[in-house]
Amino acid sequence: MSHRLMLQSGMISQTASGIYCWLPLSVRVIDKITRIICEEQDKIGANRVFFTTIQPAELWMESGRYDDYGKEMLRIVDRKDNNFLYSPTNEEQATDVFRRYVKGYKGLPVILYQIHWKFRDEIRPRFGVMRGREFLMKDGYSFASSFEEAEEIYRRIFKSYIAIFRRIGLTPIPVQADSGAIGGNMSHEFHVLAETGESTLYYDKKLLTASDEELMTTFAVSDEKYDPKVTPIPESELQVSKGIEVGHIFYFGKKYSEPMNAFVLDKDGNKLYPEMGSYGIGVSRLVAAIIEASHDDRGIIWPEPVAPFDVTILNLHTKNAECCAAADKIYEAISARKEVLYDDRDLSIGEKMADADLIGIPWQIIIGQKNLANGIIEIKKRATGEITKMSLEAIIERFSK
Repeated sequence: MSHRLMLQSGMISQTASGIYCWLPLSVRVIDKITRIICEEQDKIGANRVFFTTIQPAELWMESGRYDDYGKEMLRIVDRKDNNFLYSPTNEEQATDVFRRYVKGYKGLPVILYQIHWKFRDEIRPRFGVMRGREFLMKDGYSFASSFEEAEEIYRRIFKSYIAIFRRIGLTPIPVQADSGAIGGNMSHEFHVLAETGESTLYYDKKLLTASDEELMTTFAVSDEKYDPKVTPIPESELQVSKGIEVGHIFYFGKKYSEPMNAFVLDKDGNKLYPEMGSYGIGVSRLVAAIIEASHDDRGIIWPEPVAPFDVTILNLHTKNAECCAAADKIYEAISARKEVLYDDRDLSIGEKMADADLIGIPWQIIIGQKNLANGIIEIKKRATGEITKMSLEAIIERFSK
């Protein structure tokens, strides 16, 4: 569903299998998601960086993953016959940056994160940007002086992720997870509820109202791990829903710091290899997941925090001077406070209304000739379809706040 709606609404354009251009509407959504992520990560002391998309193969040879990662890694040879790769993830490069610049235990802990493009050569790209080959990802990496410090960072980031998804307007369900190719033994996946989700989630229904601490310990698993014989909650409390994975966090100790010789000196001058973790959110995947979780048969219904615009003004009669004057006046009055999309295209009423529902902007201001003659303009709430009739002055006051 999300793939069809993203194509119809002009959010993406396919360049090759699993590779897409992101167009103006979708970029505005990505920018808002990015801002929310950065605000919540900055609150917990994480520092934003940009690692490179092209990495030297030697870093991955040091960690031992170069040959193990498989065909999903896009390997590159430059004109000087040096081996490189297009980044599928950045544990090695983060570790390399750490060992170059942090030399003593007083420099710990360190939390770095970026929002950058990745490439994984999926054998069967599908579901549009949900499982594409090139994708935008928030990936973070932590370095701690002890397991206790690493665990505390893990909990901070867990809570930060819950806050991110809630601010975006989604219901996050954290589940115990395997670490996969990245490695590790303390790991959570973050799923969001969506009727069209690709995984089945089994969880205690109190997760829907749980505190951050309860979220870490309350029963929740995805379908491949569910065993009704060992479910730790009564059947009456068990909730079963479809979900989409949008984030994953790992603790993996010294898996990278030791083989890459990334150490600091402790207070006695001895080598201390940091305890590490990594933390990901699929940003481009999240755009599609929001649509899967929030749409109807007419199109997208954006949660207000990440909508490409706050309001759209629909001038239904662009050749009528009064309608144009009213639309212009509203736009000029509210655009300083709201992000406004002004639809003054010379199209039929039906086409304009259908496009407005398709792109899913939360509020529609609908200016029609007959209503305006009676001093009335309609406001439509996209999420519910509820229509309110107001005067031009009341609309300006309503959306100028």
